Amino acid sequence: MIRTRGRVDALAPYRRYDAAADASAALVIRHYSSSFGLATRLLRGQICTDVCNIYALVRVADEVVDAPRPGQDSADRLVELDKFEQETYSAIETGSSANLVVHAFARTARRVGIDDSLIAPFFDSMRTDLERTKHDFGSLATYIYGSAEVVGLMCLRAFVAGESNPSARYEELAPGARRLGAAFQKINFLRDFGDDSDGLGRQYLIGLRPDDLDEDIWSRWLDDIEMDLTASAEAITRLPRGSRVAVCTAHDLFSELTRRLRATSAAQARRERVRVPTPEKVRIAAAAALRRGRPQDPADTEDPKRENHQS
Repeated sequence: MIRTRGRVDALAPYRRYDAAADASAALVIRHYSSSFGLATRLLRGQICTDVCNIYALVRVADEVVDAPRPGQDSADRLVELDKFEQETYSAIETGSSANLVVHAFARTARRVGIDDSLIAPFFDSMRTDLERTKHDFGSLATYIYGSAEVVGLMCLRAFVAGESNPSARYEELAPGARRLGAAFQKINFLRDFGDDSDGLGRQYLIGLRPDDLDEDIWSRWLDDIEMDLTASAEAITRLPRGSRVAVCTAHDLFSELTRRLRATSAAQARRERVRVPTPEKVRIAAAAALRRGRPQDPADTEDPKRENHQS
């Protein structure tokens, strides 16, 4: 315990541990995602902490599935993933975990209202990666919902937590959050096509096989992504101002990735991962901040739907 001017601060050790957990989650995002990390840095205060905590749990689960330790087989990874999921539920119930990333996520989940209706589908999709290598349209839709759409919904819970009626705002904005999450996942399917098919033996892109790189199918997947991005752009205009710039930046970064993928053949994308150079990322972030960072006007305050600028 820590003494403050003669008084014992009984909560100081807990606050120190909470801070260490949040710092650990932020470290995960810095190591694993440049684009998402850039967008997240445009968030402030508690929202930034909460989104980092969400991302860290998602990232660690993904590493359990995709980056096995020497000697681990799929059965070993399933056991580890199951333990990780149960530890997450336990931490949300008790408010604490010896795992710093789980502890950070649980504090966020308890604060903003993330429950097993979002967490369970996520872990189900992670298990799918260990049990299935090819998809039909039904299984792929379920996979995308659990692996990406629910992550968007978790972040949305954090974005609206400070609103006067967070439940109503969540319901209003949830469809757009799902479309944006789906777009991000499909873009990653395209840009990771080589690693997924050649390295992990997985085929997410229905109709597009490594031995039959049909450019028309490649183009149709990009058409589908662009529809998701267009639909989600409208919802961004109605987000709380504190999260709008960051989400707009993420949207525009992935829109640029889509443009670059459109200019890349499937065969080329299989050989080389398409990226957005850092100077271009900075430009996109600055442009998003210029459009979305202005002070709210009375129209924006009274009726967020009246803002019609494009993302």
